[in-house]
Amino acid sequence: MRIGELARRAGVTTKAVRYYESVGLLDAPRLTNGYRDFDERDVRLVREISGLVALGVRAEQARPFVECLVAGNERGHDCPDSVTAYRDAIAELDERIGELSARRAALATLLESAGGCVECGRTD
Repeated sequence: MRIGELARRAGVTTKAVRYYESVGLLDAPRLTNGYRDFDERDVRLVREISGLVALGVRAEQARPFVECLVAGNERGHDCPDSVTAYRDAIAELDERIGELSARRAALATLLESAGGCVECGRTD
């Protein structure tokens, strides 16, 4: 199948499919006319990748899940490296949450010093 059909069936854009391919998560053979030739396995891989991305896992971190599926496992997280990738993604999210919380607190302090009220939305 061509890239547009893959994207449609997996619920992503063709740009996303091209990106996944560019970072080595997909590797479709080319037909004599130069078009990529994706198959059902690729639909499953793209769905796995996009599902992870929707949860905040960077596409590059999806490699263990893709490799696990390609190896014939039923689920992308049936392999130890995938579990490690989950832990790494959670740690990154925790770090980002901490950074955002600190930035929010700093902004709230500035708002209060300017006479505003964070909880009531008052800015006068």
